[in-house]
Amino acid sequence: MEQIEMLLDFQEADMEADALETEIRRSPNRIALKKNRDFLKEQQDAVKQMEEQIVTMLDRVDVIKEAIRRQEEQLKALQKRMSDSPPESLEDTKAMQADAQSLLHDIHGYETEMKRIQKDAAENERRHKEIIIRFAKVKTEYDQQKVDYEAEYTEQMKKLEEKRRIAQEKTKGIEAKLMERYQIIKKHCTPPVVKLINGQCGGCYMSLPSVTLRNLKAGSDIIECESCGRMIVPV
Repeated sequence: MEQIEMLLDFQEADMEADALETEIRRSPNRIALKKNRDFLKEQQDAVKQMEEQIVTMLDRVDVIKEAIRRQEEQLKALQKRMSDSPPESLEDTKAMQADAQSLLHDIHGYETEMKRIQKDAAENERRHKEIIIRFAKVKTEYDQQKVDYEAEYTEQMKKLEEKRRIAQEKTKGIEAKLMERYQIIKKHCTPPVVKLINGQCGGCYMSLPSVTLRNLKAGSDIIECESCGRMIVPV
């Protein structure tokens, strides 16, 4: 019974430490800080993506300008050829007109694309300004939150370390195999050790087989629940 009492005493301290650790993780300040940190990261990624898009747009604009220049030169050359050496047949006239229409169509297409790029660039610039304004506001808030939370976190961690120290002290005298089993069960069941309640496991509340109950009454210190795996103590 001494081992059982020591194990239960340790578990109480261990659960208190775990509860505080959970409280630290769920701290409203920590959650708010993480939310703003994630937001700032998203905005940084968005700005980076926009900058990459701008580089692609500028490269495309250069390509379009060069393409328009070449098409205009070809159109001028065609117009000069038509002026200097007028086509002698209807077929030649139609062919040269078709060439001119093709060049004009290509130039119009490039100009339309250029306008679309300019529109996208203006929208990118508008969004960029909005992001910068929002980013600056949230960054100021985040910096203050970080200072406040670090002070809170430091204090909480001191309390947690003390609770962990107390729990560790309570492991002295408990058999190593018992502590090892406790830690294994704790990975999937909390708390790992429960009391017997009206013939039921105090963790999952499933009724225990008669043989298990007989073993407990016969003096077995600890029995594991066949349903949840927790250690059941006859207290």
